[in-house]
Amino acid sequence: MIYIGQSPLIFRMSVFENVVIGLKYWRPKYDKECLYEAAEAALKRVALWDSIKEKLTAGANELSAGEQQRLCIARALTLNAEVLLMDEPTAFLDPISSTKIEEWLDEIAQTVTILIVTHNMQQAARVSKRTMNVYLGELVEEGDTQAIFTTPKERRTQDYITGRFG
Repeated sequence: MIYIGQSPLIFRMSVFENVVIGLKYWRPKYDKECLYEAAEAALKRVALWDSIKEKLTAGANELSAGEQQRLCIARALTLNAEVLLMDEPTAFLDPISSTKIEEWLDEIAQTVTILIVTHNMQQAARVSKRTMNVYLGELVEEGDTQAIFTTPKERRTQDYITGRFG
């Protein structure tokens, strides 16, 4: 499992180095060509390759916040993560960047298990297949997202979804 926080964790290095840093640490025998192929594949999976392939040597801090967040996800994907735990992945992004990440999450969920922690009920309803309502460490309710949002079984879930609580 790899954790991706709400604020992109970008290292003071190039875009390329940011993407492959995990590979260089965990699989130090990778040669430059293998690293490049892994970076390209991961950046394509997060729909960044076309816009930044000419900027691989530029500082990653020069990317927009949405691009930085997708770069962090690409970094996780180079390690073939089976599970991504994402904490408010679009919290600080504009609506266009948020939409791109949501679209990408739908695509990548075919091959990677994604757990998202969010307070954005609309986003949760759009991007998740299963939903859990957790309050103070207690699992209040879990199930199919559509059922949770349309016919919750627990009053606390109903109150949270409708904005009467929390």
